[in-house]
Amino acid sequence: MADLNLTRTLTQTGTTKIVMLVMDGLGGLPRTPGGPTELEAAATPNLDRLAREGMTGLLHPVDIGISPGSGPGHLGLFGYDPLSFLIGRGVLEAVGIGLQLTDDDVAARGNFCTVDGDGVITDRRAGRISTDECARMVGLIEDIALPGVETIVKPVRDYRFALILRAPGLSEALNETDPQRTGLKPLVVEAQKDTAEARRTADLVNQWVDAVRVRIKDEHPANMVTLRGWSRTPGLPTFLEVFKLKAAALAVYPMYKGLASLVGMDLIQGLANVDDQLAALAKLWNDYDFFFVHYKYTDSRGEDGDFDAKVAEIEKVDRIIPRILDLKPNVVVVTGDHSTPSVLRSHSWHPVPVLLWAPGTTRANPDVTGFGETQCLSGALGQFRATYLMNLVTAHALRQAKYGA
Repeated sequence: MADLNLTRTLTQTGTTKIVMLVMDGLGGLPRTPGGPTELEAAATPNLDRLAREGMTGLLHPVDIGISPGSGPGHLGLFGYDPLSFLIGRGVLEAVGIGLQLTDDDVAARGNFCTVDGDGVITDRRAGRISTDECARMVGLIEDIALPGVETIVKPVRDYRFALILRAPGLSEALNETDPQRTGLKPLVVEAQKDTAEARRTADLVNQWVDAVRVRIKDEHPANMVTLRGWSRTPGLPTFLEVFKLKAAALAVYPMYKGLASLVGMDLIQGLANVDDQLAALAKLWNDYDFFFVHYKYTDSRGEDGDFDAKVAEIEKVDRIIPRILDLKPNVVVVTGDHSTPSVLRSHSWHPVPVLLWAPGTTRANPDVTGFGETQCLSGALGQFRATYLMNLVTAHALRQAKYGA
């Protein structure tokens, strides 16, 4: 794995500008044997140009053969070993909406769901209620009190909310209550460690869930909740400390804002779509060294199992590349946090295409003529773990000192 302490001693300040464009779930598979992947089927003249002029390869977000979640996938891209820093979904949701966590906090991501008269889940996402409806529902439960504990409940997006329990002596060693399919009742919270702290926390959460059930049982479609991703803030060293980069996060979805916030990036608020992201990129260009630009819908279409729709999303991203290049970045990185092949409808273990474009410092393979999984196999970067990506980025941005005499 990359050594953050070594990186900290080698990186240095500078004036070069870096853009990391993350197309969520970028990697894919052919829908017919021998055919193109989604990236290879897409018309991507601008990405193909960067691939020809720069360097390409394949990266493993966590390690070889591991199917990563979005949290570990992004941590690897940011240079932090996801095998050493495991961050739960609860923390990501909470910090993604700007909540400040303390050492006494345990956090969970909550979903509003629909249950029938017997308490059996009929819709795990309550019909994907709107964010406004989520906020109304949170208003019905946010004042539920627990003995000796401060509870904080905030809406996140659509059917999702964040729950924080704040008190000394709590534990995050709790199971998730979503059974992951309909036709079952939400699970009871149980301690996952045989400690007094875990047992006490499980009892408190069950008290809270019971109170929620009573409060919203007559609502529709959101008449129950499930909880997942119990976690604490991990205390990561910041991006500025490790890489000497003042970084801005241009992301729409709270979870990705949360990941960026945990490594000390500034969250740029009020972004609803890619046009907002690009406008913010141009506006803030002189204020930051590093820009993390996240695009969600390549992953969404892969999880939908819609090959053609994922192709279309990749083509949308390709069309914004000239607007990024117009700003004259010194380094552009394009990759994904994991693969989401449409044929699998889920995250997978397949390595992710990556291109690194840095005029004057890259050394391209002349046989690479475009950006796709097959061509990346013969790219100059080869295959590597994602934790090494930021070392490559800062080196090509001329922001690393020599190691040793």
